[in-house]
Amino acid sequence: MRQGNASKNRRRKRRHGFLSRMATKDGRKIIGHRRSSGRARLAV
Repeated sequence: MRQGNASKNRRRKRRHGFLSRMATKDGRKIIGHRRSSGRARLAV
C-alpha cells in the first residue's frame, strides 16, 4: 500500500526543515551559507 503525501511531507520537514537545521551547529552553518548566497528558500 502506498503512503499518503502528507506523511511524506512530514518526514521531509522533520529531516530537512528549518528547525531541524537550526538545531545543530552544522545546520546553522548551512543556513548561513544559503542566506549569504541570497537563496529565496533557506530550507524545505
